Amino acid sequence: MYKYLLVFFISSMCFSQTSFENAETFIAKKEFVKAEAEMSVFLEDNPNDLKAIELLGDAYGHQKKWDDAIAQYQILKQKRPNNANYHYKYGGALGMKALSISKIRALGIIGDVKDAFHKAAQLDPKHIEARWALVELYVSLPGVIGGSFSKALSYAEQLEELSKVDGYLAKGYVYEYDDEPELAEKYYRLAIKVGGSVTCYEKLTEFYEGQEQPEKAISNLEEAKQKHQRNAMHYQIGKVSADYNIQLDKGEKCLKAYLSNHSAKDGVPKEWAYYRLSQIYKHRNNSTEALVWIDKAISGLPELEVFQEFKETI
Repeated sequence: MYKYLLVFFISSMCFSQTSFENAETFIAKKEFVKAEAEMSVFLEDNPNDLKAIELLGDAYGHQKKWDDAIAQYQILKQKRPNNANYHYKYGGALGMKALSISKIRALGIIGDVKDAFHKAAQLDPKHIEARWALVELYVSLPGVIGGSFSKALSYAEQLEELSKVDGYLAKGYVYEYDDEPELAEKYYRLAIKVGGSVTCYEKLTEFYEGQEQPEKAISNLEEAKQKHQRNAMHYQIGKVSADYNIQLDKGEKCLKAYLSNHSAKDGVPKEWAYYRLSQIYKHRNNSTEALVWIDKAISGLPELEVFQEFKETI
């Protein structure tokens, strides 16, 4: 009898592992409906399996089924109230729901979002994501409903203790939205100095664009391109050049380099590079070439209205 029980136990373990692996693979491939189906079936026979509940919540979240995701994460935090990540995921799903509904309705759940993130941060002193969520929440909320730059900065300080790069990026973010551009630039640059990741460069580039400083944005992108040797940087330089009508020769050269070396990992479809080239030729009053490139963009992605609208301006 024990032999058969052992065989059953091992078979069940293998089935569980296979189901989890399938769901995780589906999520990695962005096949979220399949992941949802996989975990839904598994949970019919294993309703208390925490990993399955979490994966189902993740699958719902990726599909923006916020109420369904919230329900799964609520089960998790009720079963394991001392698990910081469950509170964090619950708060994240609630927060995303708040962004998808009317502001009046959202007011009713903002308190629960805060509580969930605070609980996650309290339970895990090293939970970086929860602290980032609190930084962003306190920056984005109006003061009358609990927004606070000083509180956001206090969580940025906590982040700095855990990770210099995250701390500097968080401080840059807070100061940017608190209308202190010199301090924001300082901390974004410190993040680059300490970490130097693509994300660090992207944040500083976005800051410069927001400050209407395209020359600095291009200079920062060139530094990033030299350090990381990523083709995507070519597109970003061309984009800034086209958007702000500056350094057009450099923009054209970079966009054509992007097209020559393009692969799926670059992220931005070729059609957007065609569109940027069309912008550059329009800036040069070369309507013939501008039309050639925008037609290529429209041919590849005919459903995008922005391409059609731009063509009408040439």
